[in-house]
Amino acid sequence: MSDYELTHAYATVTLQRAGAVARIELNRPERMNAWDRQLGLDLRDALERVGGDPAVRAVLLAGAGRAFSSGADLSAGVDPTPDGRPDLRRVLTERYHPIILAVREMPKPVVAAVHGAAAGIGCSLALAADLVLAAESAYFLLAFVNVGLVPDGGASAFVPARVGLARAAELAMLGERLPARAALAWGLVNAVHPDDELPAAADALAQRLAQGPTRAYAGIKRQLNAWLYAGLERQLELEADLQQEQAATADFAEGALAFLQKRAPQFKGI
Repeated sequence: MSDYELTHAYATVTLQRAGAVARIELNRPERMNAWDRQLGLDLRDALERVGGDPAVRAVLLAGAGRAFSSGADLSAGVDPTPDGRPDLRRVLTERYHPIILAVREMPKPVVAAVHGAAAGIGCSLALAADLVLAAESAYFLLAFVNVGLVPDGGASAFVPARVGLARAAELAMLGERLPARAALAWGLVNAVHPDDELPAAADALAQRLAQGPTRAYAGIKRQLNAWLYAGLERQLELEADLQQEQAATADFAEGALAFLQKRAPQFKGI
């Protein structure tokens, strides 16, 4: 495995370099790399930094500790709208969408190395990458419905593009974990490795890409984006609109409270 050198330590993200590969590691291990405001700011800056650096020819996304990312940190709270509802739309449009678009529009390949949980927005981030490697311990979870929300962060585009409508509906509506091996069989990820082999495998792939034809990779991303994600920005806006509608429901209030209290929610459809 390559020897990565620290190039920038944010409060919640670590940016490292090994040759032409930049490694961005989510670094809130005590919260399983759950997204709060600071992580959103740090991750966006790190992606913009490596995206604009011509010396970086491939990017590797990873998570510190036990998980890639467990999703949004519901305990962190969200600023309210004037009517007192959580302003989820603002969080998505100002914080999450620039991150997801930075990954998809970056003119260089992005690899995600997933171990443990890739849930909620953590799942969305992983699937925004061009190539996804998973550890045996990894699982993918569209956890949104479990707290009365809808998928966001581009998940409503990325999942059906990878696995089709039937399986996308299953993941989104049932809100159940999809283990790594099943994710591979479904076509959600590119490969699965034993946990202790994942870092080296992901690094080797990123280094291989960094030595390849960068401009060709950029062209390939443009082709795939044009065919599969030409409407991604519109879809992100739709996700944000629907998420804000859900923020006003009693089901979301109950789902968030039940999550924090570690109990099963009692949804009433209102």
